[in-house]
Amino acid sequence: MKSHLPPRELLLETHNFPCPYTFKVIGESNEEFVQNIVAAVRLGMNYEFDPPFRSKETAAGRHISLTFEPVVNNPDQVLAVYAQLQKQQGVILLL
Repeated sequence: MKSHLPPRELLLETHNFPCPYTFKVIGESNEEFVQNIVAAVRLGMNYEFDPPFRSKETAAGRHISLTFEPVVNNPDQVLAVYAQLQKQQGVILLL
């Protein structure tokens, strides 16, 4: 996946840290993909637990959207999560 991370300066200008931040990942609808994405967010956030998330499967069931809304402390934490997510196989879209 090609890197399209938001610039740190833009994150600082548009967010008042700490704040909730939305990460949305769309990819293959299978349990391995979901587990890998949850683990990537956990690692990027430096959590010792799986982060809560919402999921929505497409009507055909081929793809799934995962939405995470953790409270991030700074732009570096946002970028750390994106960096972990970009390493994952099966990601179609990362917002």
